[in-house]
Amino acid sequence: MESTTATRISFTTSDGLSLAADVRHPADAPTLLFAHGFGQTRGAWKAAAATMAARGCRCVTFDSRGHGESDHVPGGDYHMEQFVDDLLGIARVQPQPPILIGASMGGLLGLAVAGETRPSPFRAMVLVDITPRWETSGVERILAFMQAHPDGFASYDEAAEQIAEYLPQRRERKSEQQLRPLLREGADGRLRWHWDPALLSGSLIMESERYQPRLLEAAAKVDVPVLLLSGERSDVVSHRTVEEFLALVPHARHAEVPGATHMLAGDANDAFTAQIAGFMASLERVDADVDAIKQPATRC
Repeated sequence: MESTTATRISFTTSDGLSLAADVRHPADAPTLLFAHGFGQTRGAWKAAAATMAARGCRCVTFDSRGHGESDHVPGGDYHMEQFVDDLLGIARVQPQPPILIGASMGGLLGLAVAGETRPSPFRAMVLVDITPRWETSGVERILAFMQAHPDGFASYDEAAEQIAEYLPQRRERKSEQQLRPLLREGADGRLRWHWDPALLSGSLIMESERYQPRLLEAAAKVDVPVLLLSGERSDVVSHRTVEEFLALVPHARHAEVPGATHMLAGDANDAFTAQIAGFMASLERVDADVDAIKQPATRC
């Protein structure tokens, strides 16, 4: 297959659910494991994964449980620990320790896994506009959008209009083709978002705030290279939360992407992938330096 062509695969969770996934590029390439945010799908990474696959990376994207084409939890009983376990399981079955690219919820899950698992299943981590303590107002704005249309939409055009209002920084309006993977047609003919409604009505949302102390503790134990990317216009990450994170993880690097919001990868994909490529290059230099140190000294 061509490096940028996605091949559909699936992962089976420890409790028997099937998670839809795509893989780009062969197994012997450096692996990037992309974990999306709450309410998103693996499609959020399509442009970034294609770009990095063209650069020679093996890119794995997946839909979290209750999202996209992945299975829903029977009875709608979702808990954060399930998502943490899913990510750990997927990381462990990769042919080599992957570099995690985690946005929002995906990044928080990555922090829990990396901080609480030894050895870490990740080679390194890129956190995309998320820190273990976040700005509540930004998260509330996201949840308000997700909860705003329980009865769905009469047409794709109506859904596109709502997305345009939610993401005014995006110049391109979503087409029907782009929206089809995000919406499901019900028996009543209405179009509803792909996620399981139980994600919003169950205990998962209430758990998120209680997870902050655990995430702060986990972050302080992360021992792999970390790049934190934040959006200049983000309302979820702030200078305050970034400073706290860098104090907890002093070996982490931070870069702010100009003009980007919390939806950083979608707002500025070229800048986003350039940051990932630069981070990977720095990891290769470190590996080369370590190998050089391990070589026996040359004697004249």
